[in-house]
Amino acid sequence: MSGWATAELKNAQLGDVRRTKRLIIIVDNLSKKSSATVPEACGTWAATKATYDFWDSPYIKPEQIRQAHIDSTLKRITEQDWILAIQDTTELNYTNHPATQGMGYLDSKYSRGLKVHSTIAVTTEGIPLGLINQQVWARNILELGKASTRHQKPTNSKESNKWLLGLRATKELITSGQKVVTIADREADFYDLFAACSSLESAFLIRATQNRCLMDSDQHLKEALEKVQPQGELIVELKRNLNRKARRAKLTIRFTSLTIKAPQNRPWPKHLAAINLQVILAVEEDPPLPEEPISWLLLTNLPISNCSQVIRYVKWYSYRWLIERYHYTLKSGCGLEKLQLRTARRLEMALATYSIVAWRLLWLTYQARCHPKTDCSVVLEPYEWQALYATIHEKKYPFTRPPTLGEVIGWIAQLGGFLGRKYDGAPGVKTLWRGLRRLDDIARTWLFCHNSFFDES
Repeated sequence: MSGWATAELKNAQLGDVRRTKRLIIIVDNLSKKSSATVPEACGTWAATKATYDFWDSPYIKPEQIRQAHIDSTLKRITEQDWILAIQDTTELNYTNHPATQGMGYLDSKYSRGLKVHSTIAVTTEGIPLGLINQQVWARNILELGKASTRHQKPTNSKESNKWLLGLRATKELITSGQKVVTIADREADFYDLFAACSSLESAFLIRATQNRCLMDSDQHLKEALEKVQPQGELIVELKRNLNRKARRAKLTIRFTSLTIKAPQNRPWPKHLAAINLQVILAVEEDPPLPEEPISWLLLTNLPISNCSQVIRYVKWYSYRWLIERYHYTLKSGCGLEKLQLRTARRLEMALATYSIVAWRLLWLTYQARCHPKTDCSVVLEPYEWQALYATIHEKKYPFTRPPTLGEVIGWIAQLGGFLGRKYDGAPGVKTLWRGLRRLDDIARTWLFCHNSFFDES
């Protein structure tokens, strides 16, 4: 699989070609054993030290590492008509590493770590194409407990400015003619983001949390929409999370056009314009007990003329879950919170590196689901899939053509503990990173044995 890292990062601008080669080697090592420790993934003391020295280098910035991947993401984007730019925030908790310098507070003064806000590009099929923007910061402990005064500050002085920065970065980077939709959860439901999208002529699809006041009406947003008659139905695949099991949900669709008032608690509120929105309500009418019904109240400036458009937008919003899986892969699959590095800067260097690894794992998972008939040579070298087949089936591969991507991902998942029963569904990213770790050892042994055999012959 080393070829993909070279293709992904060969144009990195790190000031020296040797640094680019080192980055490719590090990403390749970590991708094969993402859940292993750095020494395990690197294999030797020399390679391990080279990785730590790379993250400690004063000549390389995290932005340069990310940019190398972002440039490749932009190339993949040019092949699409529509792009979903999904934003979300997570935190890296290093409370158990008190010696690490540069940490900020998280939920309380007793928890320490970094905040991370990512924007990833996703196709309308649900395939993650890569990172567009990533912001990393440590909260100032002096700001703890001042939540009541934050509303008095302008947005560019608050943490919520991360959404605007992600939006502007998306707008500046994707200039090749693609139609882009910014997708976010309820934390992004605030007036300034809607206004920024309008001024930049950018589309958005955001889940609402505030029951906003409407223009020329005594009603509020939710009450007005609940009076609209159902206009369609949609079945979506709900992924498993901490609060529910994976299941199929039948959603009833309502939609209408409304105009929301500008907030009145701002300086000079008369200078703020009302905003015209399309509002969509997707509700699960009869969930299985004891599950809570799904209810998505979505705000968008995308055009709506019929129910089929609305169903498409609700399906797009269902892909927002991918960024949660991306952050989950970073933290659980790559063990980012287990790293014992001395400074926040070194951790951000490691984050920038592992961000590429996490994307690749997620891409493999969903590429195989959406395009299972693709030739597996796009992700595996011949000796890798041959060793994989021989391990799973206990015999050599009997055909001249390579197996498909769907087949090899299923076999890799088997190595990671996936049973493949009828009701198990498609393998997930967790079994994939476990399987890839085993495959690397198997393929190395296979290659060594075959080379030794031919050498002796």
